[in-house]
Amino acid sequence: MSSGKILVAQGGGPTAVINQSLAGVVLEARRFRNCSHVYGAMHGVRGIINEDLVDLTRETSHNLELVAATPSSALGSTRDKPDLPYCEEIFKVLRAHEIEQFYYIGGNDSSDTVRIVSEQAQAAGYPLRCIHIPKTIDNDLVGNDHTPGFPSAARFVAQAFAGANLDNASLPGVYVGVVMGRHAGFLTAAAALGKKFHDDGPHLIYLPERVFSLDAFLADVKAVYERYGRCVIAVSEGIHDASGEAIAALLAKEVERDAHGNVQLSGTGALADLLCDEIKAKLGIKRVRGDTFGYLQRSFIGCVSDVDQREAREVGEKAVQFAMWGDRDGSVAIKRNGYYSVDYTLQALADVAGKTRVMEDEFISASGTDVTDAFRLYLRPLLGSGMPDAFRLRPAPVQKILKK
Repeated sequence: MSSGKILVAQGGGPTAVINQSLAGVVLEARRFRNCSHVYGAMHGVRGIINEDLVDLTRETSHNLELVAATPSSALGSTRDKPDLPYCEEIFKVLRAHEIEQFYYIGGNDSSDTVRIVSEQAQAAGYPLRCIHIPKTIDNDLVGNDHTPGFPSAARFVAQAFAGANLDNASLPGVYVGVVMGRHAGFLTAAAALGKKFHDDGPHLIYLPERVFSLDAFLADVKAVYERYGRCVIAVSEGIHDASGEAIAALLAKEVERDAHGNVQLSGTGALADLLCDEIKAKLGIKRVRGDTFGYLQRSFIGCVSDVDQREAREVGEKAVQFAMWGDRDGSVAIKRNGYYSVDYTLQALADVAGKTRVMEDEFISASGTDVTDAFRLYLRPLLGSGMPDAFRLRPAPVQKILKK
């Protein structure tokens, strides 16, 4: 006899709209008569193996809607990267609680977890439907036009650079803003959408899809500064040299590494400081400032794309529909149609799991320090409605009397 129990969890970095997907799963599942319970795992897969579960069937629809509009992961998250033994423990818990459908909202690592759990269930002959629901501000899931969470983070980055450019125009100098993105430069590239006038910043954009040369960087900055008397720069935290070594590791005397052995890029201002020091020392420019956007861009509560909200809800709803009416496991994918509308498909977990999408060449300028109009057309509809605009005075000079 069917138990009618499903389980949903959230993994990886939080986003401004991940709870829309959570609400989409819960509310859509409760519409089906064969769904008896919707459980949530606290802090992702770690909550599953610890049997730290909550009954979301008892949440009111009103409160779920309020939570949906709230950034960050309502169930909590984890950075655990499950291997096969870990996934075997996950499967044991799912089986013990008679879970029939498993939904995991997350990015690359989360999709791989779903794949392994799915394979475990098939090998054991246990009827478990496994669905991965896409989420990542990096926009690096293959098979997707874009990924929920990215548009809102991109909206934040575009607006932040628009403001930084205005500040820099008032008090000219060099400004360096470091944006998240270890392998994919989509989020850093979003800084270009903050430009309005031809001399607006960011004047230079550095992405991990292109090899970074410190000498070329300094030459670029010098040229822009001489042309405009100022320079605004967007830099991905993942920029690297020709050998693949992170620039942050090359310039720093000491580097911190995360649990997976990667150089710690997020949550530290080291790269911005190091690049600013190089500009001051090598170019002799006195006013040089740097910021690291860090975790601000992930769950900023005042800057959410309405398009992102809608689609994050819909991928959660479609996940349930694919599970209830379909006959296979998979990962929900967003496909673009026309200038801007989307459809949702279910792609094989093996096609997504553990793979990383990077920015396509058509989105990056020949110089490697800017984006193309194709990228601007790609990103603009994702940013949503109500994007703020900036204006300039059209001053009429008064004739000088003393300083002729």
